[in-house]
Amino acid sequence: MKQGLFISFLFLFFGLTAQEIKNVRLLDHWFSDTIITSSSQVRFSSCWAFVQNGKEYGVIGSTEGAHIFELTDQDSLRFVDFVPGRFQSAQVITREYKHYQQYLYAICDEGPSSLQIIDLSYLPDSVHLVADLQDQYFGKSHNLFIDSTNARLYLTLVNPIVGGNELGIVPLRVYSLANPILPTLLWEGPNDIPEVHDLYVKNNRAILNCGFDGIRIYDFTNPSNPQYLNNITYYPQQGYNHQGWLSPDEKTYVFADETAGLPIKKCRYSSNGQIQVQQFFGTENTPYSKTAHNVHITNEFAFVSYYNDGLRIFDLRKNPPTEIGVYDTYIDNEHTNGFSMWGAWGVHALLPSQRILISDRNNGFFLFEFDRSKFLIPSTDHVQVYPNPSSFGEEVFVRLPNDEVAAFHLNVLDASGNQLLDIDIQEQSYASLPMDFAAGCYFVRVSWLNYLGESQTEVKKWIKYD
Repeated sequence: MKQGLFISFLFLFFGLTAQEIKNVRLLDHWFSDTIITSSSQVRFSSCWAFVQNGKEYGVIGSTEGAHIFELTDQDSLRFVDFVPGRFQSAQVITREYKHYQQYLYAICDEGPSSLQIIDLSYLPDSVHLVADLQDQYFGKSHNLFIDSTNARLYLTLVNPIVGGNELGIVPLRVYSLANPILPTLLWEGPNDIPEVHDLYVKNNRAILNCGFDGIRIYDFTNPSNPQYLNNITYYPQQGYNHQGWLSPDEKTYVFADETAGLPIKKCRYSSNGQIQVQQFFGTENTPYSKTAHNVHITNEFAFVSYYNDGLRIFDLRKNPPTEIGVYDTYIDNEHTNGFSMWGAWGVHALLPSQRILISDRNNGFFLFEFDRSKFLIPSTDHVQVYPNPSSFGEEVFVRLPNDEVAAFHLNVLDASGNQLLDIDIQEQSYASLPMDFAAGCYFVRVSWLNYLGESQTEVKKWIKYD
């Protein structure tokens, strides 16, 4: 259902003195100045990504509805289609999306909204709204999760609407997707807490983010009678428990409290529903307290939409996790005024291509590249050259200590002291060495400024074979 909207594709060129960038490359950016906006210049909310008919796609929510893009092989955002929300207004704050089979599920938490189900099977040409549900089972919702393995839809903070009347908020509802365009209610609850803000489900274990009531874990093997397993009502550095994600190996759970100044939590997770907070990490709370929002994780990395600080990537193998990637999508301005919840809202980092999407409340849709292969070896306290020794045709990397800075000077000298390479590296904590060096012994000299502004230099011996 294509719409005759004026769509403008813009690249943002921020001054490098104001915008922090490290190890992340901007591939494309979309923004439209025709979309309904609030007085705070907020137009956008969450994002999601999916694969359909062999191609990758992304969707971003706005005050008006769902904007769907193909992520092309040329690393661009190609606008495909727009689906208007049932409620369109500057009052819209939250739109969220998930997908199942050939369908995209869309919810909104403001106004007389509904559960919208969008058929994706006609992509890459178009999409089509096939259900717009508003009744005693559906209406406004704050978030959703789909357990594809068991064909279940989870909706949080559901406020059904019948004849224009809101029936009252239900913390969580679970539906069967046996018929994907007509979800049927299986369960609702819990009855002893006011809200479930978000959740993650795998192997019938549901980890519920319950705001100021912390975390609860349920077993939904029998979805009409789930079994309570565990809870974390109190934990260190506690705030408003907002959202979390489980690693593919099911050993690590990471969550964020949507409270200014509080760190992200890395937890040990076990299949019996036990969660133990182990480490704290995040950005610096300067010049004001910062707020993390949404998190995606792999076994190695955490990808965070960090509101005013944009995309942040952390190495979960370090204790505590260390920051290895940055792209700031929101630059403080006269509207910021120390408020830490503008900027990056949604993150998606789980596509097969490993490309990353960020939705920024003020600045639109961002497509990024972060080369995870460069970070498969954890950083150390010293400069690394690897592989070392190396063979002909192997790509060789130079990595700074702890990825703490994103600018350095690199020299390569031969065994006689002749300089063969002399370059400055910007916006990265690593560099690739040219592959055309002959076999021999070399010395790699790296110079940089540490966090105190002090000059640091290390020299590493590098052996290359034929």
